[in-house]
Amino acid sequence: MGELESIRIFLEVARQRSFSGAARTLGIAPAAVTRAVAALEDGLGAQLLVRTTRAVSLTAAGALYAARVSPLTEGLTEAAEEMRERQGELSGLLRISAPLSLGAQVLPSVLSQFAAIHPRTHVEVSLTDRLIDIVAEDVDVAIRISGAPSDKSTIWRKICLVPRLLVAAPDYLARQGVPQAPEDLSAHDCLSYASSAAGENWLLANGKRQHQIRTKGRFQSNNGELLAQLAVNGEGIVMLPQFMLRAALKAGALVPVLPDWQPPELWLTLYYPPYERLPLRVATFSDFFESRVRESWQI
Repeated sequence: MGELESIRIFLEVARQRSFSGAARTLGIAPAAVTRAVAALEDGLGAQLLVRTTRAVSLTAAGALYAARVSPLTEGLTEAAEEMRERQGELSGLLRISAPLSLGAQVLPSVLSQFAAIHPRTHVEVSLTDRLIDIVAEDVDVAIRISGAPSDKSTIWRKICLVPRLLVAAPDYLARQGVPQAPEDLSAHDCLSYASSAAGENWLLANGKRQHQIRTKGRFQSNNGELLAQLAVNGEGIVMLPQFMLRAALKAGALVPVLPDWQPPELWLTLYYPPYERLPLRVATFSDFFESRVRESWQI
């Protein structure tokens, strides 16, 4: 293994603060990671990492070395990508952040197809419903379902609008009654996409008429799949993106509530760090993701 490859392995260990994590990301054996770092330390005559049973951290010498070599390896990686781009070849690590529900339902088929076309790429996916700081958390592209972007420190690409629906289980409506107007929701158990007992604000519109309510009910969560299943179980009315509800609606496990009143649509958006130019792997994946989403959602 050459010195340049050892440096790249060392930087990945330093980034993840884990030998085993670096091995998984790089697709090599943990023993190879250990040998590469040891060889680099021997060659430099300095200890770069402190290893304990619970964590891996940089020494002062390691932090200095990482700061000096990281821009050099990034430059070499970019140069190699540019050469591959000229040959039409895609490779390298792609770090993606996505919401839990969308990641579980949409990404498996997208990533499998992408990997089949670009076998030299390596994809690392982090699923969270938290709006991450993509610069601080070292992500190449973040997939988000949210309101219109307001963050000026990143660049973004709108993929499509994401409609939402109010739904409930037929047995819940049979027990509690079918709401005929938005104000009737105040008498119902509403499943809130929120992290506190204060509930969620629901805004509904029918033409120029609007109505806003503060939800109340026994269940709140920051995970849409949990709320959808609670709704199927007959625990209340929920407002969620339509793509999450298709199977339950088709099976009759959930039915629309107040169909004439529509919640505001959300945006499906790709966010990027402030690149001067999107890396080839990021730009290619973005195009591929958009085409597959539009195809599967029939947009």
